[in-house]
Amino acid sequence: ALLVQRNKYDLGTSLLYSVAATLGFLLALLLMSGIRERLDICRVPSALKGTPIALIMAGLMSLAFMAFRGMAA
Repeated sequence: ALLVQRNKYDLGTSLLYSVAATLGFLLALLLMSGIRERLDICRVPSALKGTPIALIMAGLMSLAFMAFRGMAA
């Protein structure tokens, strides 16, 4: 909402922006849940079970999504 106000988008552009942001967030959640299910099957070291492996996974996903930023420029 703050980006829409700062960039002074009109109604149509702000609706498109909000739908695109929602779909991007949904994609990230679906990918993360799919990876979590696959990690439940794999043998993960006991020191990395739970939150540590989730943080590692989130970091790797953020690096992967940062590659899309370069495509738009």
